[in-house]
Amino acid sequence: MIRTLRQQRQAGQSRNSGQDGAVAATLRRVQIGNALSAFGSGFTVPYMFVYVDQVRGLGSMTAWLMFTVFALAALAVLPFSGRGIDRWGPRPVLVVGAVVAALGAFAFGHATSSEHILAAAFLFGAGVTTVQPALATMIVRCSTPATRSHAFALQFTLVNLGMGIGAMIGGQIVNVDRPSSLTLLFTIEGLMFLVLAAVVGGVRIPATETAASPAPAASPAPGSGAAPGSGAAPGSGAAQGAGFRALFADKAMVRVCLLAGLIFFTCYGQFESGVAAYATSVVGTSPSVLGLALGANTLVIVAVQMIVVRITSRRRRSVAIAATGLVWLGAWAMAGLAGLIHADAVAATVAMVSVYALFGIGEALLAPTLGPIVADLAPARRLGTYNAAFALVKQVAVAMGPAAGVLLVGAGFSVAYLLVMAACTVLIMVMALRLRHRLTPLQDNAVRPERVVASAPRPIPVYQSAA
Repeated sequence: MIRTLRQQRQAGQSRNSGQDGAVAATLRRVQIGNALSAFGSGFTVPYMFVYVDQVRGLGSMTAWLMFTVFALAALAVLPFSGRGIDRWGPRPVLVVGAVVAALGAFAFGHATSSEHILAAAFLFGAGVTTVQPALATMIVRCSTPATRSHAFALQFTLVNLGMGIGAMIGGQIVNVDRPSSLTLLFTIEGLMFLVLAAVVGGVRIPATETAASPAPAASPAPGSGAAPGSGAAPGSGAAQGAGFRALFADKAMVRVCLLAGLIFFTCYGQFESGVAAYATSVVGTSPSVLGLALGANTLVIVAVQMIVVRITSRRRRSVAIAATGLVWLGAWAMAGLAGLIHADAVAATVAMVSVYALFGIGEALLAPTLGPIVADLAPARRLGTYNAAFALVKQVAVAMGPAAGVLLVGAGFSVAYLLVMAACTVLIMVMALRLRHRLTPLQDNAVRPERVVASAPRPIPVYQSAA
């Protein structure tokens, strides 16, 4: 009898080990495919404005409309892509999105009129914004609460590394006097999206989270909508609704979306627009130095990301997000210093490179926090909808950022621009610290996920052949 029980236990451990290995292999394929698509995007993202404005000679207004169409495409497709992920799984949605993005990239490379550019922008924006929540859902399903922060951080690192390498190679190919050079870059990007569809399209994604942890049987966060003592996370009380109605009823998720919108507006929405305009028009930074600054941003992220993951694993996620605001406040202060000392070219260059480096540290702090919070808030059956809403907030905020930044700097209000951005970072800190009152200790990483799931039986992953 004892020998039989021991054999059964060993067989169970061997089976779990095999399942863990299969899920880990799936996650690796997802992250490799994501990095390859980011590598392709790196060829074109830094040069889209130049391509429309100078190479095709369509003017800055068409270039601005192009970024606006990106946001409109996100508004149009993300509600449907979220529901599609929840109904059919992330894999078919990702494949469709990658193919549409590839068609958009190919169309970009051959577009010569404003109408063709805007049509290509809608296709490309619709495809990219469909791929993003599908990839996030795959990562959630292939990770556990204990490993999720590491998985999101590794994905962020690989994406930045891929985009950085792609941008460096693309910079050696691009020639504004030769439109065919940009056509080649867009073709490479389109092919990389097809590679993403091929690499990830054949994986087997667990139908549910591989080790979904039951929330502790304690009172949920105040105002979350969950009944006390139900053991439900704040998102689960709203799961009784449908789609985005359920999401809007989840006060914690609404707070996260508002905070994320401010974060993306303040950082990513300014990265290649407001900050670049300020650097070139106020500080007198050359385009080559801007390229160096972008390289420093990528290098900082790759260098510190895993270190930051270890640090944040022992801290509340809300505190890590607040620390991001503090670091970015330093970045905007450094930008102000660069404007004051612009007469000293060397010192001003060091200051502007430091701005991008500090942004990189803040981004590294965000990678293991925001995505996992959304994943932990989402009810299992609404994971795609929650990820789609998060991606929608990101796209809209990133689209609004350039309009505000370029408008203020272009009108000569550079000091006002810096003050507005500094105020936004302070607001990020305040909102992040207040967010903890809407999160359970598990969602805020105040308790370790492995301690919560240690006594729970380990579920066997059920794979979906169509997802």
